[in-house]
Amino acid sequence: MDRTERFYKIQTMLMAQPSVTMRQMLETLEVSRATLNRDLAYMRDRLGIPFAWNSSLRGYALTQQPSNARTFELPGVWFSEQEIHSVLTMLEMISKLEPGGLLAPHILPFKSRLEGLLDEGTGSAKEASARIRIIPMGQRKVVSEYFQILAQALINRKRLLIKYYSRQEGTVSERTVSPQHLVYYRDNWYFDAYCHLREGLRSFAVDALRSVDLLEEAAQEIDAATLREVFESSYGIFNGKQRQVATLKFTPFRAQWVANEIWHPDQVSTMLPDGSYQLEVPYGEDWELIQDILRQGSDVEVIAPPTLRDKVRDMIERMRERY
Repeated sequence: MDRTERFYKIQTMLMAQPSVTMRQMLETLEVSRATLNRDLAYMRDRLGIPFAWNSSLRGYALTQQPSNARTFELPGVWFSEQEIHSVLTMLEMISKLEPGGLLAPHILPFKSRLEGLLDEGTGSAKEASARIRIIPMGQRKVVSEYFQILAQALINRKRLLIKYYSRQEGTVSERTVSPQHLVYYRDNWYFDAYCHLREGLRSFAVDALRSVDLLEEAAQEIDAATLREVFESSYGIFNGKQRQVATLKFTPFRAQWVANEIWHPDQVSTMLPDGSYQLEVPYGEDWELIQDILRQGSDVEVIAPPTLRDKVRDMIERMRERY
């Protein structure tokens, strides 16, 4: 049992009963009296856990009851070494997924405290950071201030006044929106919102924001079933409600990878006798699906519907003409 786990055990024992004797701690922790004395001193003097020897109870007892029924607000005290390693790994992943530094100011202090606790125990946190490689592709820069205002509005359920750049039209529009979800999708941030200008639900790219202002007016709430129907019922992030189902057939070679992929929660897949793989996915608008089909090259064929098959064929023809 490492030192951090012992801290957790001691704290749990102190909170579970009126007092804890030295013998009870020694038997539970299986350490020497000298080690236990050092642990108790560290917890009291460095971690600030309010406990002391109670002569009337003949044991160690809390001198202050926690405001929370379960724990004191002492971040990290109840983490084991393995749990700290897991949290540090997640923090390292977040920092590498966010090279623009959106979350770094908030993550770094927490990460430093965890590293300090781990260093006081049995090991170092440096190895995890050095061994994790995450390579984002196509990540677009986001203004940190906009991201934070968006998150604030989302949590506090407030409307936003935004100026938004439309890449398709090449114009900037001003609109009031009620944010519903914040989404990290394919290495970029988006948010789902009710657009009061268009009077409907839309997905917006955070990097396409040109200004963001928090309003005092409460956000318009949309029920969860409607949000799922619009944002989760079809393939991709910008597709809206499901209207059709695409049937795709992958070669035996490509099936080795695609058979283990989730293209949509409601997909239907079949491994065919010749080793090829058939996938059925619901979709609304088809442009994002077409892009992913083309990424598979000659290892995929659109079986249905005919309109999707024709669009993919026409796209391939235009590509051939260009080359």
